[in-house]
Amino acid sequence: MLVQRKRILRMLAGIGGLLLIPLIAMQFTEEVNWQVGDFLIMGTVLLGLGLLYEFIARRSEKPVYKAAFALGLLGAFLLFWVNGAVGIIGNEGQDVNLLFGVVYVVGLIGALISRFKAKGMSITLFVAAALQMLVPIVAYFLWSPPETSWSPGVLGVFIISGFFATLFFISGFLFRQSVQD
Repeated sequence: MLVQRKRILRMLAGIGGLLLIPLIAMQFTEEVNWQVGDFLIMGTVLLGLGLLYEFIARRSEKPVYKAAFALGLLGAFLLFWVNGAVGIIGNEGQDVNLLFGVVYVVGLIGALISRFKAKGMSITLFVAAALQMLVPIVAYFLWSPPETSWSPGVLGVFIISGFFATLFFISGFLFRQSVQD
């Protein structure tokens, strides 16, 4: 119990340290302009992901499973952060970015159905990677340029989506490896 308490305290300190970055940046530039709600949302998301990792990863002794789970959570967090802060397609205010929510829905449903077992998580993360790349394709046909701003350009959107898809794919691969170990 003491070890768990120490890990949670370290997690809280890490979250506090991460939240200091935009707070300090706000003192030096007007480019970073977080409101109290932004800090609360980001702190809540980081705490939720940290506690979820602690709860699920603790159930497995396999380091590969823990790495797969951490990488999947990292991909989900970064997708949330980038999409919420600046948007992937155009800017954060464009409705087309809501399509990326399907990645979360599939991830959550797949994780619950598989009960976080490695084989099911592997399939879930492979599907999430495929959906991550499918979203810009669907978006292109529904909200094609110039009707919708595709800043940083169509190719840029696919490169950014490819980055997230790669994180999900590697996570799925690591889950697959943990089944075989």
